Amino acid sequence: MNTHVRPRFDPTRVPHLLGTFAPVSEEVDVADLEVTGELPDTLDGLYLRNGPNPRFTPIGSYLYPIDGDGMLHGVWLSGGRARYRNRFVRTPALLAEERAGRALWGGLESMIMPDSDQVGPELAGTFRDLPDINVVRHAGRLLALAESACPFRVDSELATLGRESFGGALPAGITAHPKIDPVTGEMVVFCYGLEPPYLTWSVIDRHGAVGRGPTPVDGVDEPMMIHDMALTDRYAVLVLAPAFFDLAAAMAGGSFLSWRPERGTRVALIPRDGGPLRWASDEAFWVWHTVNAYDDGPGADAPVVLDYVQWSRLMLGGAEDDNDPVSGGLVRARIDPVAGSMARTLLDDSRVEFPRVDDRRIGRRHRYTALATETGRTDLLPGEYDAVRWYDSETGTSRVWSAGNLSVGEPVFAPEPGGSPGSTDPSGAEERGHWLTFATDRTDGSSWFLVVPAEDPASGPVARARIPVRVPLGLHGCWLPTEE
Repeated sequence: MNTHVRPRFDPTRVPHLLGTFAPVSEEVDVADLEVTGELPDTLDGLYLRNGPNPRFTPIGSYLYPIDGDGMLHGVWLSGGRARYRNRFVRTPALLAEERAGRALWGGLESMIMPDSDQVGPELAGTFRDLPDINVVRHAGRLLALAESACPFRVDSELATLGRESFGGALPAGITAHPKIDPVTGEMVVFCYGLEPPYLTWSVIDRHGAVGRGPTPVDGVDEPMMIHDMALTDRYAVLVLAPAFFDLAAAMAGGSFLSWRPERGTRVALIPRDGGPLRWASDEAFWVWHTVNAYDDGPGADAPVVLDYVQWSRLMLGGAEDDNDPVSGGLVRARIDPVAGSMARTLLDDSRVEFPRVDDRRIGRRHRYTALATETGRTDLLPGEYDAVRWYDSETGTSRVWSAGNLSVGEPVFAPEPGGSPGSTDPSGAEERGHWLTFATDRTDGSSWFLVVPAEDPASGPVARARIPVRVPLGLHGCWLPTEE
């Protein structure tokens, strides 16, 4: 039996189901993409990106970026040529809807769930899986990741293999932003839930075995939303902003997330060796995505430096409220684990998101941060950007490439082959490679795969591969070199 139904939901009026965000239903394979410029021979591997893409017209509600079926978009590169393939992540709910030929589950805010007559007893009354946010490869597993649930494993050609619980050791799953230590090969993960324990962390070793099972984070006594994490050599770093789940409000037709700024924001420094938890706190701010973190000195009492994109409050869904706009920018926090305090410095006040560094620098001092940004020349929806910015933490300056009519996605770094992961001295390695992203033209809906040189990113793409179908604006991705 369906539960609470929101009246008068009209998907044709939801901004994130239109224009450059509009979902596509066709799965295609294109063997040889048309290329403008020249694809570097050093690019040999797969650029892969995930994002919300409802298979059928949504019912009840739709909340970007949380709702939507996962769709993977891949560009395989080798010998200066490129091919493209896209595939849905086929969860049990999506398969049931494909059999029915329509949506059976509503968006998260609507609480619509099908009954056993529609989907059978195993799926009746359950929330649907939404592995639509990120995609990573670790220990041979290619994983499509959800907000906080079991990921789904896919094969090298993007066919769905099934739900991944890591041999049953992580039955509640993980969040969408695990961090892989480039030196140890460990993948550190966390998971939040609606019931105790509300927050846990775990470690998966370089071979894919769970070395540390779900470990509760003490001091978290309410369900909270935490989207991302950071990693240092010593700590797993979690930012706990005051975004609390409110199921009673959701059942009554209200928001399932409550922003409570009076509670402030806390940062948990979780020793990776299992030592005592350290906390720091400050006034309220929201973090969707961290950039990177590192220990600023030897010893357990050394400060932690955390770079992240800061927002003044949580915002989900459509256009901003002009009477209560959100502000933000690229921020560096210096966290004192002894005093439990943090000093925050605004590095760049541009409107930015989707920050990425060279993944070989995760947990170590980095120089460059790439971010999607806005030029301010045109009105864009939340989550839509028309430029890419590269911030240099050594000089405190930025370089920007304006994409014109293109709306760009998250930039991902593809290093030159042969680099040394996690070395203490990058020796310019962050400038030897290319930044990759998808982009869609707002004027004609055409989509492109862009390759931007790291040594001179403001000069723009050295190659553009035309994707013969539109790629909706999405979320996160990765570069998977063939030699791995």
